[in-house]
Amino acid sequence: MALLTATAAVAQAQKIGDVDTAFQWLGPNHKIVVDAYDDPMVEGVTCYVSRARTGGIKGGLGLAEDRAEASIACRQVGPVRFKGPLPPKDEVFSERMSVLFKRLRVVRMVDGARNTLVYLTYSDKLIDGSPQNSVTAVAIDRATPIPLKN
Repeated sequence: MALLTATAAVAQAQKIGDVDTAFQWLGPNHKIVVDAYDDPMVEGVTCYVSRARTGGIKGGLGLAEDRAEASIACRQVGPVRFKGPLPPKDEVFSERMSVLFKRLRVVRMVDGARNTLVYLTYSDKLIDGSPQNSVTAVAIDRATPIPLKN
């Protein structure tokens, strides 16, 4: 039951668009894709993540390992409302980047002193992750304090 609840709180991707970066004779081209993720616990905040997608035959079959590079920009897109108290750090989104053990992650951190939500994207592997990352922040109006879980 707890796993079902945790899964329900994770953001779902909405594809915004993509651009081809390299032509492939067989299979789809290599691309950069841009997806939008609405924060499942914070109405009015959307994160845009761009990342490379490997094409070719392996990419077309879902067997390719995408590069561990991503960029993130989160913005207030409407009135901010919290669905409940936020933990100091929480995974907002996770998606596989290879058949086994590699994931793209987006984590929300709360900077209570500045009333700001900080979003970090990175990739990890079972044994060895990548230090490449990207960070963005959304300042929340002081009239709307961020509710924190203890």
